[in-house]
Amino acid sequence: MHRLSPVWFLAPAFAVIIVFFFVPVLAAVLLSLTDFDIYAIASRDNLRLIGFGNYLHLLRDPLFWVALRNTVYFVVIAGPLSIAASLAAAVLLSTPMVRFQTFFRTIFFLPVVTTLVAVAVVWRYIYHPRFGLLNYGLSLLGIGPIDWLGDPRWAMPAIILMAVWKNFGFNMVIFIAGLQNIPVRLYEAASIDGASPGRQFVHITLPMLAPTFVFVAVITMIGYFQLFAEPYVMTQGGPAHSTLSIVLLMYQEGFRWWNMGYAAAVAFVLFTIILGLSLITMRLRARNDGGVAAAAAVTPAPIAPLRGEAAQ
Repeated sequence: MHRLSPVWFLAPAFAVIIVFFFVPVLAAVLLSLTDFDIYAIASRDNLRLIGFGNYLHLLRDPLFWVALRNTVYFVVIAGPLSIAASLAAAVLLSTPMVRFQTFFRTIFFLPVVTTLVAVAVVWRYIYHPRFGLLNYGLSLLGIGPIDWLGDPRWAMPAIILMAVWKNFGFNMVIFIAGLQNIPVRLYEAASIDGASPGRQFVHITLPMLAPTFVFVAVITMIGYFQLFAEPYVMTQGGPAHSTLSIVLLMYQEGFRWWNMGYAAAVAFVLFTIILGLSLITMRLRARNDGGVAAAAAVTPAPIAPLRGEAAQ
């Protein structure tokens, strides 16, 4: 009876997870194997099981490949920019010479908790081709106005800029927590050995932040692959589908055209992509950790070469 006590304590949590996670996921899997649409809502007789028909149609759909290309472009550009901005802000706000650190951390984190609709409205005014603040600043440099949200060449970069500004504060807080966990004695030893701040950052800060980098990279990639609110509020996927994302395509198919089976298939393809990339990232990190551990077992500590350089 005592052995079953943990099971009874965990049973309510497992029940909630099963009811609100596994059951909806299973229902979505079954839905993706049907041609569920608005006619099936009216009568179940119109519902047919078509197997992998939705997935085959998805692979032949040019609009899906446009959405996938746009999403990958957003992730590849916005992801590194967001991580770099977060790390730079975290390092800057962790420097002892910077005053009012708590105040600046709060200011940088405010966009994360601000409603996206309000942010989008403000940024639409910033991007306005005639009265926008951004074009006004460019005019001072002698550059003509740019239709940021109406030109297919600039619509996605405009959304990337807004997304990086809004989201970098969250990763900044995570990086600050990682920086606070680095032992101060490592920097003290490196300073005694004559290491410059740049070499300390490269040889101490970055290696010690490696686990934090993996976590930040995975959650950033997962979040950015689910790009939806920014293009939905600001461009509706236009112009010319230049900001159409996979999640926005799923929304349009499911809730605008009521192709629920096809929308479910899009969702599971996106889930497969995110899962595969996350596993690859963690596998590469685990392999890198193994290589670093093996090298550390046969090589001296990284501070030793710095002492030699200082002596020279």
